[in-house]
Amino acid sequence: MTANGTSAHEALVAAAAEAALSVPGVAFLRPGFGGLLRSALSARSREADPTAGVRLVRGDGSGPWRVEVRVVARAEARTVDVARAVRAAVRDRLKPLLPAAAGPPRVVVTVTGLL
Repeated sequence: MTANGTSAHEALVAAAAEAALSVPGVAFLRPGFGGLLRSALSARSREADPTAGVRLVRGDGSGPWRVEVRVVARAEARTVDVARAVRAAVRDRLKPLLPAAAGPPRVVVTVTGLL
């Protein structure tokens, strides 16, 4: 747990989300199908989860981390440029936070729509 009561995993996901949202041309993060379903069925507040479009996993526990980021881009931005910039921003933000032995994180960005 971190000082503010979140797990280390949640802190990494939040850092990745912040990095993705800071990229010009990103409108917002888009949750996957599971996140959409959970939010639709949830009796909790309808507030959006700011990290809903980020998934961080480490398959075998010793290899590199895999980060999946789903974003909606602004229509005036070139989609490929937004995706590349998000990938670089997330990788650069997480690299110093993850163990060096794991290697750099593998970041996969999907642009799910335009706004």
